[in-house]
Amino acid sequence: MRDKRAKFVELAQSRVNRAIKDLRLIGNLSNRSAYAYGEDDIRKIFKALQRELDGAKGRFGGEADGREEGFRLE
Repeated sequence: MRDKRAKFVELAQSRVNRAIKDLRLIGNLSNRSAYAYGEDDIRKIFKALQRELDGAKGRFGGEADGREEGFRLE
């Protein structure tokens, strides 16, 4: 049986790498020749991402989790 530290390391590496990949994919949406978007869209995207990052960080400090369900631009 794996100990708790080994399990944490394995899952943290996997999940953080997946999050980094997904953030890079979000960055790809900046290609104006392929997508149409406005400043309000950008603000909403990064506000939602920051809110989730702050919530995740807070959980490590024992703060309550006030997650919202999903993300929508419209």
